[in-house]
Amino acid sequence: MALYYVMHYDIRPIIRRAKKLGRSFVYIPTKKILAIVPWLIVIGAICGFSYFIYLERTIPDPGTLVFRKVSESTKIFDRTGEILLYDIHGTEKRTVIPWEQMPISIKNAVLASEDSGFYTHKGLDIQGIMRAFWKDITGLNLSQGGSTITQQLVKNALLGQQKTISRKLREVILAIEIERRFSKDQIFWMYLNQIPFGSTLYGIEAASVNYFGKRASEMSISESATLAALIKAPSYYSPYGNHLEELFGRRDFVLDRMQSLELISAEESRSAKEEKITFKPSKEALLAPHFVIMVKEYLTQKYGEEVVENEGLKIITTLDVDLQKIAEESVTKYAAINKKQYGAKNLAMVALDPKNGGVLALVGSSDYFDIANQGNFNVITSPNRQPGSSFKPFAYAAALNKGFTDYTILFDLKTEFNPLCNPDGLQNKDKYGLSCYHPQNYDVSYRGPVTIRQSLAQSLNVPSVKTLYLAGTKETQELATNMGITTLKGDYGLSLVLGGAEVRAIDLVSAYGVFANDGIKNNWNIVARVESNDGSIMEERDVKPERVLNAQTSRLISNILSDNAARSAVFGYSSSLYIPNREVAAKTGTTQNNRDAWVLGYAPNIAVGVWSGNNDNTSMSRAGAGISASGPLWHEFMVKALARLPKEDFIKPEPVSTNKIMLDGNYIYKKDELSTPEIHSILYYIDKNNPLGPFPSNPSNDPQFNNWEWIVRSTYDF
Repeated sequence: MALYYVMHYDIRPIIRRAKKLGRSFVYIPTKKILAIVPWLIVIGAICGFSYFIYLERTIPDPGTLVFRKVSESTKIFDRTGEILLYDIHGTEKRTVIPWEQMPISIKNAVLASEDSGFYTHKGLDIQGIMRAFWKDITGLNLSQGGSTITQQLVKNALLGQQKTISRKLREVILAIEIERRFSKDQIFWMYLNQIPFGSTLYGIEAASVNYFGKRASEMSISESATLAALIKAPSYYSPYGNHLEELFGRRDFVLDRMQSLELISAEESRSAKEEKITFKPSKEALLAPHFVIMVKEYLTQKYGEEVVENEGLKIITTLDVDLQKIAEESVTKYAAINKKQYGAKNLAMVALDPKNGGVLALVGSSDYFDIANQGNFNVITSPNRQPGSSFKPFAYAAALNKGFTDYTILFDLKTEFNPLCNPDGLQNKDKYGLSCYHPQNYDVSYRGPVTIRQSLAQSLNVPSVKTLYLAGTKETQELATNMGITTLKGDYGLSLVLGGAEVRAIDLVSAYGVFANDGIKNNWNIVARVESNDGSIMEERDVKPERVLNAQTSRLISNILSDNAARSAVFGYSSSLYIPNREVAAKTGTTQNNRDAWVLGYAPNIAVGVWSGNNDNTSMSRAGAGISASGPLWHEFMVKALARLPKEDFIKPEPVSTNKIMLDGNYIYKKDELSTPEIHSILYYIDKNNPLGPFPSNPSNDPQFNNWEWIVRSTYDF
């Protein structure tokens, strides 16, 4: 009747009246509107009630709660799509245990973490739902949950993970019905036996046995809080991933909540935080574990944990399984050697394709499954390793961009770079208390005049600092960032060129890939394609090449780093950086006190980086310099990898010619035939902001001039 009334209400007289008044709009009297509104409310209520009845009749039977809904597993494959690296679900591991065998510590920890009002509400947290609803509306998505333990149980056991309004309404109806049918303890018991704890683990018994090697009834308060912390995001907080510190941080949050709810005492909380948690080594069947965890974290961040864990995705990665096997075998071999010879307990490496940025092989630590020694820690993606001299090519590239040549002369002499300190390099602090800066070469010797080519090839420190100054610290930092180094956020001064910043190994190798790829950057990537369970494409790699370095500079750097004769004075002619019959460019790097040892190198079709050291940043022995600890592994992997790749040579740089002194390889200056030869620092002849321009009108205006000039004039007294 109400619907009939609304549909058949005759508004023609109102329209005729409006036209008679000559108005361009239709005016509906307030009385008429007020007459219609109640009927609209009635119709809305009828529709809503009907939809509610429909939902109630289409929801699963709550009595089937004891049988968990089976989800489809997500599978991660190599780049061929044929070799399975990891099945994110696989066969579910679950052991149902009686309520009486569940320790009070895990019950309290989960209540504190997930739903402290569980025993007082009727299945729904109205305030939480309204708060989540508001965030969904304002955020234009359905990401917020506001879920109670009962709702989580419904979602995991009966409804699945899709985020739709109808699914959420069904969740509410089922939660109310379950609260009516079962006691609170029964609901909580089912929840604790079915909640996912990561990968294939469901329920507290399976989680406790697999993570701690003990029955759930034997767990300590700290271990219980750790399991409770995992519930929020099992993949992200996985003990076998890269977020162990975050896991323990959330555990401490759970302990604080338990204390605030008076479920444990302050002393129990303090003791639990101090307890050292030891995880059992992972026994999951997965290839390339560090790489797989990276892929899983990427997917979880982009699509959400629920989709990754349950929606049956197919992931085609960039990994070359054959190269990965070579990498793992080589790392295992040299990790044992390095530990014995150099005191280096860890070793990591990564290889990628410069032509598309795809990661071909990755070993994040020497033994992923050695949890006791942080084997699951991924050094390759860690943002806090200093690069040492492996950062130098970026400063030299910036200098070449500016117009300096590879034959430019720099004086490798003991030089003080703080203009306020005495030029003799014997002072420690200037008059303002700032440190003087006079770095030494690795062998504490100096070679006099050297070319930029010799300086970079032989990794000489003093000329490299001068190169950075000539290139500009800002310009060098910007270039390195554009090439792919993502961690350069501070002001590092002249120490930047000697590795004063912190980098991620994968960024460093990717940036070297720019040199390999003729100055064109392809961001590193690990996923080539993502398919849904019905085969539709959800994501496909979109390589976007970007020129970030001019081709001539890139070719010059590759030419220098592959010049075996230029580096032979330091490394010899048969070092591990040299591979007969193949063009490869390589650079070493060693940080202060031998904390990090690097070898970075590339051919046109592969870039490879190797790191040796200790996770806790303790020093290796002095013998463990970059080429000693990392060179043999880099060489062995490159030889085997290149044997599988087509032979490609670097494009030769164009010949560089100039008649300007210092830039042309000459450093003895005569004004005319009768004058006495003079030797000066490069700043006497060249304006660093315009190296190809005329002589500086007043070189002493440069803040570095006096100190650079003093050491040259003191050494070469004509």
